[in-house]
Amino acid sequence: MAKPAKKAAKGKAVSKPAKTVKGAKVAKAPKEKGPSAAEKNRFTLYGFAGSTSTYTVALMLSLCRHPFSYIHVSLRDGAHKLADYLVKNRYGQVPALRDGQVFLVQSAAILIHLSETLGKFDGKTPLERARIREWLFWQWDKLAVPVYRLRARNRGFRQFGDEVRVMYDTEAKAALAVLEGELTKSEWIAGKKATAADVGIYSVVRFCADANVDLGHYPHVSAWKKRIEALPGFATPEQLLPMESRLV
Repeated sequence: MAKPAKKAAKGKAVSKPAKTVKGAKVAKAPKEKGPSAAEKNRFTLYGFAGSTSTYTVALMLSLCRHPFSYIHVSLRDGAHKLADYLVKNRYGQVPALRDGQVFLVQSAAILIHLSETLGKFDGKTPLERARIREWLFWQWDKLAVPVYRLRARNRGFRQFGDEVRVMYDTEAKAALAVLEGELTKSEWIAGKKATAADVGIYSVVRFCADANVDLGHYPHVSAWKKRIEALPGFATPEQLLPMESRLV
């Protein structure tokens, strides 16, 4: 009779409930990892809240889900022409982006740098990367100038007569027609997904209403604009660019 009792005791010991509980405590759910100190300190964007080019870079960083500090540069007070800022941007313009110890300028060039170094919104083939650059250069050559100058006139920052206004309006609509034609072929501009080209061109198209350029005549552009605004990390200029500096 003693042997069965001994076997039962042995079987009970094999189950080892105490160790099971201990094991359960070890299997904790991993904590969600936030950005490291190095990631937080990597980027500082210098710009102005009303600057469309500053918004271009801020939007790219936001879509890449990368933290960045923001330093407000008061254009109204001429801060962009002071010696300490000219060290960051030799052209005396906004934006400027500090990446580690390096300062980068010109929004299109910054977009290319971010897409390549962060590996997001970049081209997956040499041809796609070439297309991204082509569209960003086209944007500044054909679309941004008329849209931004019409916007500046409407806001009282530039003055020119109706003849010049009609010229810029015609140029803006011609550029939008080119964009409309491209977007009839694909949902995105330079690849099968959104790239830096989409981010850069969106940052012009967004302000067409301020330039009194009606997007209602360009249904594919309007649909593409909504797709950009539905991307994770999208934010408006008001959300990204305060009137004061903000550190992360």
